[in-house]
Amino acid sequence: MGSDWRRAIETQREEKDRYFGENPHSPIPESERETFDGLEYYPIDDEYRFELPLNEYEDPDHVVVGTSTDGEREFLRWGEFRVTVGDEDVAIQAYKADPDDDRLWVPFRDATSGEETYGAGRYIDLESEHHRTNDGTWILDFNEAYNPTCAYADQYECPLPPMENWLEVLIEAGEKSYH
Repeated sequence: MGSDWRRAIETQREEKDRYFGENPHSPIPESERETFDGLEYYPIDDEYRFELPLNEYEDPDHVVVGTSTDGEREFLRWGEFRVTVGDEDVAIQAYKADPDDDRLWVPFRDATSGEETYGAGRYIDLESEHHRTNDGTWILDFNEAYNPTCAYADQYECPLPPMENWLEVLIEAGEKSYH
């Protein structure tokens, strides 16, 4: 994301709010778009931004993940990030839908889920071109955590964070609950 990562996150948030409020493909129900004045976010906090290696698994396991509509999707458990949030050491799994994909999916629930954030959990998407440093470490930034589309309307099917990514710590970063 470059050296001005805070500004990049602010820009992402502004663009998302504009899209959600104006675009006909927005997940915000059409009846709510006229009064939509933006999503709520925690303030950007560098305590939730980590540059670290992904501990990749030699032989990734196939994981079946439930969805918000009682369906299932399959992912590969690709590796594990280890971070310290507050005083707690946390392990969080990263997944891939396809082994050739350069993108990682990091779904999670935390102690804010169902209180200040969407109850089913949030996601972070990591793209190699934007979330890797020159030395190959990853940038795992919880300030980029966002709600799945099913948080806005029931018509969407969203994969749910596996229980192994149900964190007992507060992640007061990223997007808050809608409404």
